[in-house]
Amino acid sequence: MTRTGWRDYAWRLIHAGPQQPVLHMALDEVLTDEVAAGRRPPTLRMWEWPTSAVVIGRFQSLRNEVDMDAARRYGIDVVRRISGGGAMFMEPGNIITYSIYAPEALVAGMSFQESYAFLDAWVLDALKALGINAWYQPLNDIASPSGKIAGAAQTRRRGAVLHHVTMAYDIDATRMLQVLRIGREKLSDKATQSAAKRVDPLRSQTGLPRAEIIQRMLATFRELHGLQADVLSPHELALAQALATTKFSTPGWTAAIP
Repeated sequence: MTRTGWRDYAWRLIHAGPQQPVLHMALDEVLTDEVAAGRRPPTLRMWEWPTSAVVIGRFQSLRNEVDMDAARRYGIDVVRRISGGGAMFMEPGNIITYSIYAPEALVAGMSFQESYAFLDAWVLDALKALGINAWYQPLNDIASPSGKIAGAAQTRRRGAVLHHVTMAYDIDATRMLQVLRIGREKLSDKATQSAAKRVDPLRSQTGLPRAEIIQRMLATFRELHGLQADVLSPHELALAQALATTKFSTPGWTAAIP
């Protein structure tokens, strides 16, 4: 497979209003497959959340990652995505999440590590323009001298690559540690006192509103690679809504690995 470049494609942007966690999971699958089939141009999608959620990786154990009693107590949805990687704690207004859907030719011949760095290079440029000394930290993190900023996950299927990233704008460390089991272990191992010492949010590093950071990120992507506003087609939305019901909201998927 011959490798292509960013500018070989007419990139589209989807940035809709808040959508339910199960619909976000379904949209990742649908849009990846639509790009693979050539029915949709390569796309950058910014996510918005109406409620708090925990998103676990495709190959993670639900029991090992999430305290379900705490999740129910706080009314936090728990969903499983189609990509690998670790659990993410999502809160409306406190995180920035985006997905890239592209033909696999864009990362042809790259290892997963190389493709992580390649697909997040534009974000590093955006963060540096905001005054943050950020770098790619293998395998799938974006870090700064003050702490981790973001974590990425990826999958390749049917000739397309799905790459998504969750960035900490702000953080409710107390609630996160009550819901995520793995967070407690990591913090204990590092002998730290709070999650804020491990994850340093963009709010504290920039002092900027979340919306402004997103706009600056999109401006950087547009300048480097080109980007035109787009919306989900009725067909794409219908496919995602069906998948959200028949797959991503079912115990058989969420607890596929108990």
